[in-house]
Amino acid sequence: MSLEVLVRSRLGTFEIDAAFEAGTGVTALFGNSGSGKTSVLKMIAGLVRPQTGRIRVDGAALYDSDGGVDVPPHARRIGMVFQDARLFPHMSVSRNLTYGRWAGKRKGSADFKRITELLGIGSLLGRYPGTLSGGEKQRVAIGRALLADPALLLMDEPLASLDQERKREILPYLEEVRDETGLPIVYVSHEVDEVARLADTLVLLSDGKVLGSGDAVDVFSKLEFGPALGRHEASALLSGTVRGFAADYGLCEVSLDGEHTLYVVNDRVKTGDRLRMRIKARDVALSLKAPEGVSIRNILPGVVVSFALDDSPFVEIVLDVAGQMLRARITRQAFDELGISAGLPVFAMIKSVAIGQRMLSGRA
Repeated sequence: MSLEVLVRSRLGTFEIDAAFEAGTGVTALFGNSGSGKTSVLKMIAGLVRPQTGRIRVDGAALYDSDGGVDVPPHARRIGMVFQDARLFPHMSVSRNLTYGRWAGKRKGSADFKRITELLGIGSLLGRYPGTLSGGEKQRVAIGRALLADPALLLMDEPLASLDQERKREILPYLEEVRDETGLPIVYVSHEVDEVARLADTLVLLSDGKVLGSGDAVDVFSKLEFGPALGRHEASALLSGTVRGFAADYGLCEVSLDGEHTLYVVNDRVKTGDRLRMRIKARDVALSLKAPEGVSIRNILPGVVVSFALDDSPFVEIVLDVAGQMLRARITRQAFDELGISAGLPVFAMIKSVAIGQRMLSGRA
């Protein structure tokens, strides 16, 4: 399944001029408040009409200003999940779940039992929304959208109204939806943790325009997108396979390439799991020699690929580590003293405690 978006529109004094393409998996629209993320999502849903452009799902036009196509929202086969669950308070969870199928007059090929098991809401069916936690409500809202048998799922900051504990509760369910349903998902967020964990494709938006888009791992590694992602959140995404555990110490061993290993604080994974790990640039230190007698568990050989110098006291550096891109932020003083240059072999040092539960994803 593929998604193609090219839309232009003026909303009051605000202009949208956005174009991107994505395949299956999660496409995250990321940007600060007011960047145009939700407006683009509403255009895909048919809730806001662009002035010009086109929107296609798997080659079929939902909107095409040149061809005179504008499929009404109810006929677009789109499931929508909002910031607040928007459940009907007078209906049981079971009736809320099936409402989208009834209202959209869908045939209902989605399996009710499978969806409720996937989201862990089978035990909630007889309850009413007023008795549910925020995380439970959102899981029911996601189930309702899936049971409407959509061809595309749109999620508008579905975790924004939840506290950190509820976010940690629901993120694994979002991963299950992503991995098990095979649906293309467009996910709006301004939280780096969420998009780093969930996104296959990342679209960076600012002032209604796309700054960059592409594979999430590639976008995170590009220095020019650092300001858009946030200087303090600048990160790289590394992928690896869990190969063992140091159980006495609460660590798991993640192989990056069969040779290089990261030690990560995690007790929720099993041998053979694929993980994506977000490592912040500010948590990476560099050495010209392999350090000895240090507390840092993760010492990885790498090669400097590129760096960015500006007027700040810091330098952003991209390293090739085991064929993957890792970012580091060091002071300009350290940069000069180490004689950093492209092609220089270095050792990257990463604290295990810097790669915590919030930085991990069950998919690489």
